[in-house]
Amino acid sequence: MSLDKLKLSKSLIAAMNDAGYISAKEIQAKTMSRIIGGQDIIAIGPEGCGKTTTYVLGVLMRLKYSRDEAPKVLILVPDGERVEALIAEFMLLSKNRDLRIIGLYGTGGMDEDIQVLLDGIDIVVATPTRARAIYLKLGLNLNRLQTFIVDDAEVIVKQGMQLPVAELARSAGKVQHLIFTTVIHDKLSLMIDQFMNFPTTIEVEDLGDSEVETHELLLYQVPNAKTKINLLNLLLRDDEVFDKVVVFVNTRLTAQKLAKNLHSATPGAVTVLNPLFFDEDGFDHIADFKDTPEARVLIVANEGTSDLDLSGINFMFHFEIPEEKETFLRRVVKGDANELVAITFATDLELAEVRKIEQSMGKKIDVMDLPEDLVIDKAAKAASIKTKKVVVEGPIGGGAFHEKKESNSKTHNYGIGQKAKMTMKKKHG
Repeated sequence: MSLDKLKLSKSLIAAMNDAGYISAKEIQAKTMSRIIGGQDIIAIGPEGCGKTTTYVLGVLMRLKYSRDEAPKVLILVPDGERVEALIAEFMLLSKNRDLRIIGLYGTGGMDEDIQVLLDGIDIVVATPTRARAIYLKLGLNLNRLQTFIVDDAEVIVKQGMQLPVAELARSAGKVQHLIFTTVIHDKLSLMIDQFMNFPTTIEVEDLGDSEVETHELLLYQVPNAKTKINLLNLLLRDDEVFDKVVVFVNTRLTAQKLAKNLHSATPGAVTVLNPLFFDEDGFDHIADFKDTPEARVLIVANEGTSDLDLSGINFMFHFEIPEEKETFLRRVVKGDANELVAITFATDLELAEVRKIEQSMGKKIDVMDLPEDLVIDKAAKAASIKTKKVVVEGPIGGGAFHEKKESNSKTHNYGIGQKAKMTMKKKHG
């Protein structure tokens, strides 16, 4: 799509061209007119889809320059590195304009930042904790604020900074709210619902042009780690299907803890690769696990483990999302004749990492319904919330929950055992 279709000013189009942007991204095409029009928006899209540039352009289009002391735009991001990168983006696209912008982050003295704010500023880019601290010192005036933006919102929630975000948003009063995130989930919705009403939710998927051939991939979305344990125990009851299983976690300590929480009626059925403690039962080599009939489940820590020979293994679980997405990809990409099903457990806070993996693969992972007899951890139940639905194309509801795309909706509901049996029968029948 041509940049001209965004209806930007000539100076902004020229700045975009100078910066190397030659066409508009999908998220810009879907949101720009709404941003310029002053609507509240929740924009969802993967890394690299153009979210940051979208609101930078929108802010520069809406900003009416004056010599007011109080800022007109507040943008909250997770850390100082992001603050500096965002300021650089504003300066790149606001050439020949007298833009007054400041970055607030760190934990040192606030006097210098407060003085700059008192001298007059247009845009404040800050971490939530720093902005709140300066606001409480009466150094950040939100009375003239027009636009309140939260970027990388899922990261802010993961870092536990929901409280300062919500407090600042409520203190700002009636302003335009723009939320940009890679995923939407209950914890993020709980933060947003404290200050947003009737937002328009817009989601784009940028999975790339090429799709990687992988083994069969399944995803379970669960509320917390305890429910993950309950789910794994429930699935592994079917020893006919799950006769040899590898379960990946991130650390050796987690491997030891998980082994003690998995139920098995057969001694030696659950074991650990390279156990953390010398007196713990386990295997030093995966070949020994394969050759031991009574051993059904091998728990493997990602830390300190090189690539394993998974030949002969029909199922593997990613109990935790690997810290490096390349680790996940090496295991699931088809490289030989070995066939397996890769099952992933992910909490809300891990969904962003799942999206990065999907983007790298060029395809979505099939989402499975949780079994009806799964015990959901009570703490998760107490923390869960129900939100009203918002139709993507128009602000006709309240809250931040958005409906699934038709392409993401399931037309079947197989249990994991049934689906696994069907899969393996299809491959070996």
